[in-house]
Amino acid sequence: MTTTVTTTGLALADVTLRFGDGDTTVVALDHVTLQVPRGELVAIVGPSGAGKSSLLAVAGGLSQPSSGTVHVDGTDVTALPTRALAALRRDQVGFVFQSGNLIPALTARDQLRLVPKITGRPGRDVDELLDAVGMSHRADRRPGQLSGGERQRVGIARALMGDPSLLLVDEPTAALDRKRSHEVVELLARETHQAGVATIMVTHDHDVLVHCDRILEMVDGQLKPYE
Repeated sequence: MTTTVTTTGLALADVTLRFGDGDTTVVALDHVTLQVPRGELVAIVGPSGAGKSSLLAVAGGLSQPSSGTVHVDGTDVTALPTRALAALRRDQVGFVFQSGNLIPALTARDQLRLVPKITGRPGRDVDELLDAVGMSHRADRRPGQLSGGERQRVGIARALMGDPSLLLVDEPTAALDRKRSHEVVELLARETHQAGVATIMVTHDHDVLVHCDRILEMVDGQLKPYE
């Protein structure tokens, strides 16, 4: 039975994620509680191995927590059967990966056109969205013809194409110079606010934190205020 709550966006309640047994147990997430309402961009910083990627995986329904609950727009993700969980990820969660994770043979425009074919829903207007991310002039270029920053912009547009409730962004500036890094995170902030998406961005780039609504730090699987 699917449990619903009134919170829109993302809500993690006392989430723990463990790997292994006995003396080999690794605690990736340690009683994490987090709420990200729609329209807010939250940055999570912290050292490698602190649990940031595990948090994204649990939030997006890619990993099942050992305990606790995860709600996306009021739906208890942890209570969903496999097919319903896959449908929720497809329809309500957008992922943006470090490399953009684009399909090499498709143009920027066709990357976005593929989304409605997968979801069965019309989604946003392709050309308007490409224009919003500053890529309308490169719409007919394939990933190999785009710079790292341009590929990230297309990746963000593709993730937003299906009007997700939740956007999960993993190190979007890792391969970008300072100017492009600021442009990409400014774009994320603008689209988060205008489209009303709950966005979590994991980053090591402290220079771009000025564009975020809230900043948290992950240390040893626990979330703490950023200082």
